[in-house]
Amino acid sequence: MKLILGSGSPRRKELLAQLGLTPDDIRSPDIDEDPRKGELPRPYCARMAREKAMAVSRAAGEVVLCADTTVALGRRIMGKPVDEKECAEFLLAMSGRRHKVITAVAVAHGDRIWEADVVTTVKMKRLSDIELNSYLASDDWRGKAGGYGIQGPAGAFIPWIQGSYSAVMGLPVAETANLLMAAGYPVYGDHT
Repeated sequence: MKLILGSGSPRRKELLAQLGLTPDDIRSPDIDEDPRKGELPRPYCARMAREKAMAVSRAAGEVVLCADTTVALGRRIMGKPVDEKECAEFLLAMSGRRHKVITAVAVAHGDRIWEADVVTTVKMKRLSDIELNSYLASDDWRGKAGGYGIQGPAGAFIPWIQGSYSAVMGLPVAETANLLMAAGYPVYGDHT
């Protein structure tokens, strides 16, 4: 059985490695990631993971793992900022407040899909102008939901979380292992 990671995210590959797993192949899906009108963050995130898993081609004996991470401030979906200005808007909106980070995982094998999502509450400290501008200049925000990655320099802005640290990074390790096992992939055995 082969494991296909449907994501080009280096963080997801690193998190899989925590389980001792190395994907046999990486196939990034090409889907429309725009939220539907009025779509709420959690259903949106689950739909993205499911659509990614369905979009990745797979042969018999291949298990496809896809995930999506969404940052939500109330009902607002904060995707990957298009530029520094939008990133600043996101960070200022979250500054001194709590927000949710939702990571949905979908595992496809044969004609079945197993799914789970994890919601983590994250508190961001009130950001000073110097903290905000220094972070924006670092370019660490590029390609990250909500404009930050907890495992990078922005980790200094997060005094606490309630939930899964690995889910905030982009792949909830415990839930991913359970989904892979449900799909018949030998997480804790021989991967050959």
